[in-house]
Amino acid sequence: MARLVLLPLLSLLAMPGHAGGHFDIDDAGTLDPGQCQYEVWGGRFGTAPVTDYHLGPACRVGPVELGFNVDRASVPGQYAYGVGPQLKWTFTEQPDKTDLSAALFFSAVWDATHGGRAGGQFVVPVTWHALDSLWINANLGYDWTPGSGERTGRGGLQGAWALNDNLWLVAERFRAFDTWTTRAGLRFNLTPTISVDMSVARSGPDRVRGYAIGLNQVFSR
Repeated sequence: MARLVLLPLLSLLAMPGHAGGHFDIDDAGTLDPGQCQYEVWGGRFGTAPVTDYHLGPACRVGPVELGFNVDRASVPGQYAYGVGPQLKWTFTEQPDKTDLSAALFFSAVWDATHGGRAGGQFVVPVTWHALDSLWINANLGYDWTPGSGERTGRGGLQGAWALNDNLWLVAERFRAFDTWTTRAGLRFNLTPTISVDMSVARSGPDRVRGYAIGLNQVFSR
């Protein structure tokens, strides 16, 4: 039973957004040419509960952003490692250059502990620059679970509001693996290239609580 809990989580957690950190909803932006980033975060989710630790480096390569994700998801007495690549392509102008932009995102994840078929995600992120300080991000796509290959739809909305240059409020509502989740949190820009995220979430009809904290850094190659 523990493995059945962990396998969907490996797919769910293998999707760090370009500006999303541990938040589920991605924006439509990619890194600038010559830039790289890494995201490191950890959190607890679900009724088990599942503890996850994530590392996700990525770089801009030509017109696309390429990354590689490593996750360790665990419940008491059981754990699983998920590894796999991700690719993101903004096929419109970048969000900071236009009011409406869109991208394509794909990631794959393998259960490196138990073996089996790959899982992953395909998502279309759209970003609307509604106000000078407000960004609305929408996602639509699907997940497939390592091992079974079962596909489920995903989608949701996120609002990101800049209180000032260093502090953002982020709230999102999304559905993944047939479960609705609401998450709200903060992003602190420690420097122009380093930020810290923290959030709390409630999932499912029982409103199970989760939380996460992460560090993100962008740098030039």
